[in-house]
Amino acid sequence: MSLDLAAIYRDLHANPELSFQEHRTAAIVAETLTGLGFDVVTGLGTTGVAGVLANGAGPKVLLRADMDALPVLEDTGLPYASTARGTDADGNDVPVMHACGHDVHVTCLLGAAERMAAERSRWSGTLVVVFQPAEELGGGAESMVADGLFDRVPRPDIVLGQHVAPLPAGFAGVHAGVAMAAADELTVRVHGVGGHGSRPEATIDPVLLAAAITVRLQGVVAREIAATDAAVVTVGQLHAGTKHNIIPSEAMLGINVRSFDESVRTKVLTAIERIATGEAAASGAPRDPDFDYGARFPATVNDADASERTAAALRRALGEGRVFDPGVVSGSEDVGVFATAAGVPLVYWFLGGFDPSLFDPAALAAGRLPENLPSNHSPKFAPVIDPTLESGVAALVAAAREWLGASVG
Repeated sequence: MSLDLAAIYRDLHANPELSFQEHRTAAIVAETLTGLGFDVVTGLGTTGVAGVLANGAGPKVLLRADMDALPVLEDTGLPYASTARGTDADGNDVPVMHACGHDVHVTCLLGAAERMAAERSRWSGTLVVVFQPAEELGGGAESMVADGLFDRVPRPDIVLGQHVAPLPAGFAGVHAGVAMAAADELTVRVHGVGGHGSRPEATIDPVLLAAAITVRLQGVVAREIAATDAAVVTVGQLHAGTKHNIIPSEAMLGINVRSFDESVRTKVLTAIERIATGEAAASGAPRDPDFDYGARFPATVNDADASERTAAALRRALGEGRVFDPGVVSGSEDVGVFATAAGVPLVYWFLGGFDPSLFDPAALAAGRLPENLPSNHSPKFAPVIDPTLESGVAALVAAAREWLGASVG
């Protein structure tokens, strides 16, 4: 069996699926792994797939890829661009695109699985490959763990993975310690007394209340978080009302919080609830706001010693000057859930996916990326196939072999 990775990638890119709806992708993964000789478990946490390749005594290594796409209308102009549509969790018809590169992740892990199966004489131990649903919702890893992942596959000694990013193809970035931010989504619903726009004195206006909360929240990071710490508070949604001359009875704020330290995270979330409750009282609201927490991602924390060892393996695979420290990234991931549940180290790195000629080497060394390069989640996000897939496979194989045992024969 010889996989055509470019064809697999184009197919996955053209046929993306939303979170917890990755049925077609999961079927492709399961069929491919079975053909490679893996013991396969399907339906984990709804659509998750795991494959196990036992190859004698030795350590157990888990390699992870995520499978879900985003409700984004693709604008790449690629011949294999997605025209797919789907139904989101709220019942809305939406466009669907692999705007975060999870199609790259799946393809590279399938390629690594093929290499590891074909070269079993070069390593010993057990390889576990995990294809996770719903990373974009922050609940996919937890759903697999809750569904008994580590009762159905061997508990690993280390968790490894990668994420394609707007970096030069053929390069990788590894940062020890807190590598990616924690993220929290919070919906705040404030209550008022509705009425006619001509008689505001007979109402308690939740729109004014929501606006006051929005403005006041800008002071949380500016005045409550130390300059040596970091956090971001974003009000990404504010919805209220149905008509120009009607004062509604409630308003909704959609808030996103990013943080890198658990104490800062707690402080920011506590401040948001305090401010919303206080502003509601100041407005004479009939009752306190409702707080509903949605997607929640823990900070992604790479084990320091394991990161150093894995980075050395990546340098041997990709080239000495092609592995660097990208610093802390404010994006979020739930891959750490697997490591935490297993009680083992995590190493998660960034894989370059864009034409190297677009990058200035000096700027890259200083941590600066081209300003006009599409980022993850952009409708124009389009990793190059070559050498991204080749490098991604090489990185996963090198990292896995670094942690597995020596040749069995």
